[in-house]
Amino acid sequence: MIQSVPTEDESDDDDYNSLAEAVAAQDSAQVDATQRCLAGAIYFESKGEPLSGQLAVANVIINRSKSGRFPADICSVVKQRGQFSFVRGGEIPSIDEGRAAWRTALAVARIALEAAWDSPAPKALFFNTADRRPGGNLTRIAMIGNHVFYR
Repeated sequence: MIQSVPTEDESDDDDYNSLAEAVAAQDSAQVDATQRCLAGAIYFESKGEPLSGQLAVANVIINRSKSGRFPADICSVVKQRGQFSFVRGGEIPSIDEGRAAWRTALAVARIALEAAWDSPAPKALFFNTADRRPGGNLTRIAMIGNHVFYR
């Protein structure tokens, strides 16, 4: 589904033909704490993945915050003990904000937070790399790049 992601200079009825166009149109000038936390998770968990995989990772975190099974705040979901291996002592490591991968992660985070593009892994609450099997009785809903997404 093609959806719009308006910037300050665009009206709400402008559409992008691809997720890549929507990402390229994002302005990373102002970043709030929630965007920074989500972008950090995207960066560390999926920076080498296709944009659809990065968006799916972002949506897992957002879905968790809305599920009632995890903390209700995006940053608390990301920093929750034992959930993401990149988190150290409850903090996201520093990131070289000059990197293109960081700017992409910020753009994907903004798109995900605005629900401006359909998730390629709807309702997913978990993901793993393809070589790891999750515990529990989870339903596999998508494989994108090197990640498998479950609910």
